[in-house]
Amino acid sequence: MTREEIEALALSMPAATKVVQWGGSDVYKVGGKVFAICGLQGGLAFKVTEIGFMVLTENGPGRQAPYLARGHWVVVDLDDMDEGEARSWIETSHGLIAAKLTRAVRAELGLA
Repeated sequence: MTREEIEALALSMPAATKVVQWGGSDVYKVGGKVFAICGLQGGLAFKVTEIGFMVLTENGPGRQAPYLARGHWVVVDLDDMDEGEARSWIETSHGLIAAKLTRAVRAELGLA
């Protein structure tokens, strides 16, 4: 996958926005909260469930995301993923982050 392909997937999520920060990384947010980072150590960083974290970091293509692993974030190299995997991971991360937004913010963004 390329950064452009990741951008298209991430921005297809409801109420998603993009900013460039942290040394040129593409940072994707929903309601002002980060759900994916592309460019971090040459890969895509995203939030997963506790079980997903264990599976991806112990037996899968992922590794603990620097500074974010405590919150169950992983990094997968762009070369090690296909579009189906990337879409699934981005959708899951978006959903996990959006679920933490307040009811009012979700309603304002059309996510309720």
